[in-house]
Amino acid sequence: MRWLSDQVQEIFSGIGGVFLTPMFEIGGNRYSLSLILTLVVITVAVFWVSRAVSNWIKRGLLVKLGFDRGSREVVAAFIRYSLTVLGFLVVLQTAGFNLSSLTLFAGVLGIGIGFGLQNLASNFISGITLLIEQPIRVGDFVEVDNLLGTVENISIRSTTVRTLDAVSVIVPNIRFVENNVINWSHRDSRCRIHIPVGVAYGSDPLLVSEALLDAARKSSRVLTDPAPRVWLRRFGESALEFELLIWIDQPAESEPIKSGLNFLIEREFRQKGIEIPFPQRDLHIRNLHEVLPRFYPAPEPLNGSKMLGRDSGSEGGDARRSPPTLPNNATLRELLRRISYFEACSDEELLQLIEYGYRQLYPVEQIVCEEGTPGEAFYIILKGSVEIFSRRVEQYIATLNEGEFFGEMSLLMGIPRSATVRTLEETVLFVIERNDLQRLLNAHQGLADQIARQLMERQQMLKDMGILSELSDETPIVRIRKRLQTLFGI
Repeated sequence: MRWLSDQVQEIFSGIGGVFLTPMFEIGGNRYSLSLILTLVVITVAVFWVSRAVSNWIKRGLLVKLGFDRGSREVVAAFIRYSLTVLGFLVVLQTAGFNLSSLTLFAGVLGIGIGFGLQNLASNFISGITLLIEQPIRVGDFVEVDNLLGTVENISIRSTTVRTLDAVSVIVPNIRFVENNVINWSHRDSRCRIHIPVGVAYGSDPLLVSEALLDAARKSSRVLTDPAPRVWLRRFGESALEFELLIWIDQPAESEPIKSGLNFLIEREFRQKGIEIPFPQRDLHIRNLHEVLPRFYPAPEPLNGSKMLGRDSGSEGGDARRSPPTLPNNATLRELLRRISYFEACSDEELLQLIEYGYRQLYPVEQIVCEEGTPGEAFYIILKGSVEIFSRRVEQYIATLNEGEFFGEMSLLMGIPRSATVRTLEETVLFVIERNDLQRLLNAHQGLADQIARQLMERQQMLKDMGILSELSDETPIVRIRKRLQTLFGI
């Protein structure tokens, strides 16, 4: 047994000697197999520890501190690179390198970078610039060189962009520094997109604007503030070219949002009888009376004369056939001009007016707003009538007809709805959301004055009926004027 133990010790001593025996010498430092293995283990540990610590800080500490995704990535990247550099210095110190001699090495490396590694150096410096200045951050939706996608990772050399087709593209950092980059998510994720639409000549611009705005309001992904806009861009060869401008807060979803809006626009145009034209050319024949006999010989003079008589009136004039006028083309224009404070509005003012609100049809016995709910809209009756009553005290309050309005008390006084409103017949209402009421009242001072007077009267009536309690010791008109001034500055 002792002999066996001695043999094992000799084997281990031999193996130890192999590991400890210097294999080569660099700069006066001798390197054995054990030292090389130690350096490898330390190097692997440095990279593993730096990555583990940065991931823990990014996914744990920074999340609890409320940092956004882009800031977390930047902080984690700096920590990872700093720990890696420190660990590399530890490895060099363990290997016996004199760190003061690295100055010469850095100079040689700088010359090499300057001549042979220009692109790598440019991307490296660009990566540092991106991490410090943060013109783009992880999670931003960007466009560079016709490449559209979301930034997934920013490293020292390159940036990973994930396109809308879920394809990861590795982009050198220098392209984000030297080229024009569109960052749709920079500071504010809200952005405006343009949707061009062409309609046939002869279409009513007011009806077209109403259809486009109705389509925008029906999309849940279109922001109501800022409100959608409609521009008449130009008079094209075959169409009136409009443009719908909408605001969204999901830039990465811009293409699906456009597609959904195009479906809604097509449906609105079809319902309102608005034609989307094909490219067309009009042909005018000057000598029509000489051409027709060749197609209608003498045995058929009657048909020829009828044809000639039917078309001869177009000589010297415009033979273009206008599209038929639909009976509902001017419905909204007529309904608005039947309201006293809009009757003198020009077509241009009406076009602006329908950007503030929209019409909505309610059937008979339909509840428009419920007592006790928050007020988010103001209503003007364009056609029909409504009944106002209180469920709480079971009391009828009033009946409102065409040209009158309601919903202003809750909206302007900041209190819940004081009564329930129900339609008495099929009713068309012009609905103005809270965000658009300020611009409407600024543009129509007469309506603001009438609202103030009606609000004072209705408030006093509801107080007398026991539905509304006194809000302050000021006179109602002073209080209402102060409320309008506070909310809208008018």
